[in-house]
Amino acid sequence: MPYEPPTHSVERSLRYAGATVVAGVDEVGRGAWAGPVTVCAAVTGLRRPPEGLTDSKLLTPRRRAELCAVLADWVTAHALGHASAEECDELGMTAALRLAAVRALEALPVRPDAVILDGKHNYLGGPWRVRTVIKGDQKCVPVAAASVLAKVQRDGFMAQLGADHPAYAFADNAGYPSPVHRAALAEFGPSPYHRLSWAYLDDLPAWRHLKKVRLPGPATEQLTLEI
Repeated sequence: MPYEPPTHSVERSLRYAGATVVAGVDEVGRGAWAGPVTVCAAVTGLRRPPEGLTDSKLLTPRRRAELCAVLADWVTAHALGHASAEECDELGMTAALRLAAVRALEALPVRPDAVILDGKHNYLGGPWRVRTVIKGDQKCVPVAAASVLAKVQRDGFMAQLGADHPAYAFADNAGYPSPVHRAALAEFGPSPYHRLSWAYLDDLPAWRHLKKVRLPGPATEQLTLEI
């Protein structure tokens, strides 16, 4: 299916507004039943991107792997941050995403002046200067790069976990819902890498007692700085 390649237009506007270092940020694993949520922060500069770069979900696994190998050397810098299944259960997804994103951004060799965040919801918040872009992983070069790097590396990590827990077929589903995954959960219950506050446990009577209920904490103000 033809698509419009990502551009540097948002990055250029942020640079025009005074940002020198702009990072693109994207996540993978938000809707998974097992494994971490992973966020990649990528700094690309304004160079022409590799041919075929786009949202990782629009690419075949083989093409994603090929692009990931190219991007690892092409990007100016990139870093990954993870929030474990336990942290997702304890914090909830929004806070877990923020934790993973902060870990990724703080692991970069230079602190970004601005962040392009995929989607419409600023889960990162202050003190980071954030520009949210719907379908940023298709429209913005650094976000597309982050999308591919995050997806390939998290998929590889889940495949490694699957070697010790083959019944769940993590190498095929990366911890996301699938018929094989659901059947394994019904027979064996959740592994140590499963999120135990997720609704899938409601449909597994034999294992429903393992479900964790996260009690809401005190109301906190969400600090958001959009640019």
